[in-house]
Amino acid sequence: MTKLSRREFTGSMAALAALSLAGRRAFANPLGLPLGIQLYSVRDQMAADFEGALAGVAAAGFTEVEAASLPKRSAGEVRAALDKAGLRCVSAHHPFNDLHTRFDEIAAYDKQLGVSFIICASPGHRNPPAGAPSGSHGAFTLDDWYYNADQFNEMGEKLAGQGIRFGYHNHVPEFATTEGKVPYLELMRLTDPKKVTFELDCGWATVAGMNPIDILKNNPHRISMLHIKDFKAPTVANPKPEDFKIAELGMGSVSYQPILAEAARSQHIEHAFVEQEAFSMPWKESLKVDADYVRKLT
Repeated sequence: MTKLSRREFTGSMAALAALSLAGRRAFANPLGLPLGIQLYSVRDQMAADFEGALAGVAAAGFTEVEAASLPKRSAGEVRAALDKAGLRCVSAHHPFNDLHTRFDEIAAYDKQLGVSFIICASPGHRNPPAGAPSGSHGAFTLDDWYYNADQFNEMGEKLAGQGIRFGYHNHVPEFATTEGKVPYLELMRLTDPKKVTFELDCGWATVAGMNPIDILKNNPHRISMLHIKDFKAPTVANPKPEDFKIAELGMGSVSYQPILAEAARSQHIEHAFVEQEAFSMPWKESLKVDADYVRKLT
């Protein structure tokens, strides 16, 4: 057996300590997952200084990212910037209209980023209203939701052959009873679990009047990822979604300890992303508040 000198032993202990600290910084409790963030959080910062924004994300302690609102750069350039910042892109968001019209192009781009998931971040209409701007939502009929379910199954099947999973991310409309049905539940019923998974945005579900714990408990095998965001609940009676105000984690009304505890029990959550859609303080401070909040949950 080779003996270590005092200097080598001290160096080894320092390296182990650094790795231990990095591990504590990188993992989100109680899920035990790498600490992730949706890059939409820093969309303005990325537009102004892409590399600087990524460095700020990493400095807050995040190690995984979900792509959205990326600057117009090649996939190779984006991948290189992420690698330099020590960030791993595991998922990417796209609106329905983009996926519907540029599916192969998007899939090829995201595959270069190294993603395991491509997520549809908004639904589409079977017959978009005449004159409506691209990406405009408007009211959705039940038939629109059925159309989305069919399209999701097709997209999921195409991606499966490339080793990428397809999923859907909710906002509020998915929970508004439509023609006697709850669209979110219809999407789950009509999509093939082998082709389509779900990313539950716990914040928007709460704004919609739903309990994320119940959704996770009732659908443990359909949900693979979470969005974690906080809102300050309004004090007015019968509040509307727009009455809720974005807040940093722990400064709003959404309690994530029981939500993440239920998510941990499901044993099917593979990634969890903080999403800070607006800042009430300097952005780097905001991201640190969010990261610290998630890390301290037990």
